[in-house]
Amino acid sequence: MNIPAQFDAKTIETKWYDYWMKNKYFHSKPDHRTPYSIVIPPPNVTGVLHMGHMLNNTIQDVLIRRARLKGFNACWVPGTDHASIATEAKVVAKLKSEGINKADLTREEFLKHAYDWTDKYGGTILEQLKQLGCSCDWDRTKFTMDPDMSASVIKSFVDLYNKGMIYRGYRMVNWDPEAKTTLSDEEVIYEEQQGKLFFLKYSPPTPEGGASTNSEGVIVATTRPETIFGDTAICVNPNDERYSHLIGKTVVVPICGREIPVIADEYVDMEFGTGCLKVTPAHDMNDKTLGEKHNLEIVDIFNEDATLNSFGLHYQGKDRFVVRTEIAQELESIGALAKTEIHLNKVGTSERTKAVIEPRLSDQWFLKMDDLVKPAIKSVLEDGDIKLHPSRFNNTYAHWLNNIRDWNISRQLWWGQQIPAYFYGDGKEDFVVAENIEEALALAKEKTSNSSLLTSDLRQDPDALDTWFSSWLWPMSVFGGIMDPENEDFKYYYPTNDLVTGPDILFFWVARMIIAGYEYAGEKPFTNVYLTGLVRDKQRRKMSKSLGNSPDPLDLIEKFGADGVRVGLLLSASAGNDIMFDEELCNQGKGFSNKIWNAFKLIKGWEVSETIPQPESSKVAIEWYEAKLQQALAEIEDNFEKYRISDALMGIYKLVWDDFCSWFLEMIKPAYQQPIDKATFDKAIEMLENNMKLLHPFMPFLTEEIWHLIADRTKEEALIVSTWPEIKPFNSALIADFENTIEVISGIRTIRKDKNIPFKDTIELKVVNNDKASTYFDAIVTKLGNINSLAYVSEKVDGALSFRVKSNEYFIPITGNIDVAAEIAKLTEELNYTKGFLKSVQGKLANEKFVAGAPEKVIEMERKKEADALAKIATIEQSLAGLK
Repeated sequence: MNIPAQFDAKTIETKWYDYWMKNKYFHSKPDHRTPYSIVIPPPNVTGVLHMGHMLNNTIQDVLIRRARLKGFNACWVPGTDHASIATEAKVVAKLKSEGINKADLTREEFLKHAYDWTDKYGGTILEQLKQLGCSCDWDRTKFTMDPDMSASVIKSFVDLYNKGMIYRGYRMVNWDPEAKTTLSDEEVIYEEQQGKLFFLKYSPPTPEGGASTNSEGVIVATTRPETIFGDTAICVNPNDERYSHLIGKTVVVPICGREIPVIADEYVDMEFGTGCLKVTPAHDMNDKTLGEKHNLEIVDIFNEDATLNSFGLHYQGKDRFVVRTEIAQELESIGALAKTEIHLNKVGTSERTKAVIEPRLSDQWFLKMDDLVKPAIKSVLEDGDIKLHPSRFNNTYAHWLNNIRDWNISRQLWWGQQIPAYFYGDGKEDFVVAENIEEALALAKEKTSNSSLLTSDLRQDPDALDTWFSSWLWPMSVFGGIMDPENEDFKYYYPTNDLVTGPDILFFWVARMIIAGYEYAGEKPFTNVYLTGLVRDKQRRKMSKSLGNSPDPLDLIEKFGADGVRVGLLLSASAGNDIMFDEELCNQGKGFSNKIWNAFKLIKGWEVSETIPQPESSKVAIEWYEAKLQQALAEIEDNFEKYRISDALMGIYKLVWDDFCSWFLEMIKPAYQQPIDKATFDKAIEMLENNMKLLHPFMPFLTEEIWHLIADRTKEEALIVSTWPEIKPFNSALIADFENTIEVISGIRTIRKDKNIPFKDTIELKVVNNDKASTYFDAIVTKLGNINSLAYVSEKVDGALSFRVKSNEYFIPITGNIDVAAEIAKLTEELNYTKGFLKSVQGKLANEKFVAGAPEKVIEMERKKEADALAKIATIEQSLAGLK
């Protein structure tokens, strides 16, 4: 067989992925086996692969490939999310570049552009996942805007509305002026920003009208002076004697000249700021509450893009931040700006567009969460039916769900599922909710007792549903569980087994899927949630395009191979902990691929004899490696059970690199240009195959290539559908004994190196077995030490070089190749130096002042130096005694 000298990842990756696809190894359909299903966290339909995707999907592929090897009917459902805010923004920007304004289009025309966009750019990321080796069931690929997926979303909305859980309300919401839509509380990121605090003067009115320039008035501190046009009151604490004389009177809002009342409410903190609060009910949640309590006027001063409307007078049409700068100058010019101070403030920004959020009053749709959330709290925090890995995220989960508020599920967008509410009149309650317009018409006729109504009389709410309201159904809707809960796929694959995702969407997506699962299926959507960390650079910075610190995953695959990148990422990816990514990690993975390839070439390069007997050393080596494999397998299984994927890989890495390549192959390797016996060769191939099975989930391409080079395989014998090694009892004492043997071999090799004794020269070894250590591995010691005679003696051997392993003494009689006089001189010099070093260390330890003042770690280090020096002196003196 002609095996290439170098491992060519690029060639075999294409070959084996095409082979897996052609033979439908990724496809699953219900059968007699136990199912194992996972659903992909659907990435943005127009997105491209980044390092976070690579980590997340590599972990999922490891889990699904292992499940396949363990005999489960493995089903990994891929798909993409329509990402309403992000995608609509891209489509709007594209249209703008072509001179087209969204406002000039009908909804249908805009959606055509949006679908054209997704047809062109959508699905790129799924194709990129194939290059990573992801074994998704591509026949099951879903998109959240597929007709059946949209139908599931609409059906759930109607169902929840009919249960009284969805309502329409005029509420203060988070408004994204760039995307021109409302956001849920969870989509607002609060960032600390440095700004200014403006101290504004509101003066009492004059009898003639206008503001008094002589009267003291009140000073109010604000970070947003542009909102004065929406002020409808000044509020003070009723117990604040400084302002008691003003309560019930009026002051004049600077610039706009409108009189507003001074009201009293204990909500105001007398100690905070000036003790006066400007009340702007249309633009602050707390102000709105005060406004409702005191029946204040509501003045909305912003357009949907956060420019000022006509209430902004001469600032109309200008952006809020431009106005902030300009109005400060005007306020100062009229004597209404007392002072400004630098101020650190937490500012809400849009998770999607990064725009600063504006609180805004509008009619929106909300989902009541108080009752819905109860099963989700119980299943994770009380019963443990769903487990988060690592469990420390239980605290985050508990905080969010125990403080949950009603979910704002409407978005002022066109890209997404349109809210199935149909208006038949001008009143706020003149609507019906139905899955389609025909059902809506029947309901409207019934509600109005007007049989002459036509579908043309109905107007569907133009808003779309929050993307998360679509994806919270994902584990159910991908199997048709909303539209047809009795279908075979849903009954077989749901609930799914594992979910792999980032902690940043623990509430956005994970908690909501759990809520939906209990509401619609009456059970959990998955059993385990593996929360990955963030991929950061060596400076601990989050990887991002703006920082330029995020490598292109496809470039990494090109450079290091998919297997190398997978290993490099996972070796440092413990659950929930951030990864400090360095390309050297991928280079380490590539090096591991080459190590395995070279080991395989070594084995296949041996000539095999069916006539020569099996050496004792090979029998012992095989028994040891079988035990070592079983020990590693038990640890690997335990790590998988605990979702310590990185630890599982490290266990396999050490088994293959250290135990198999460095020790096992060395122990069974035939002499130069000599054949290997067939019994040992067959066992070596068996062990190699077991290694490939363990490695396959992590390194699918390399292992499948080697698997088929080992032997001609049928379609049913491909590695991807072979069987995971079976756990069997193992001899742990054998493993412990070999650790002792390693030290013996190391001692022999050290003497050979130090005394320049070539390995081709055989030597004698005599052992004083004070420990009564096992002699089981003597054949291994003899082979790897090139010993021509190994004997156990009762006392030390004169005229020999020696070393110790624990209490055992090992002697190598001097051969003619060693200059005894020169060796004695060398050892004597080393002994004198070590004694001098010991004296200086003991001098420090005898110094009470030093011991009392030095840190404990320093004292420990000095004591270790003393112990090491004493042991070295004993060894040198023993060697000198043997030479004299």
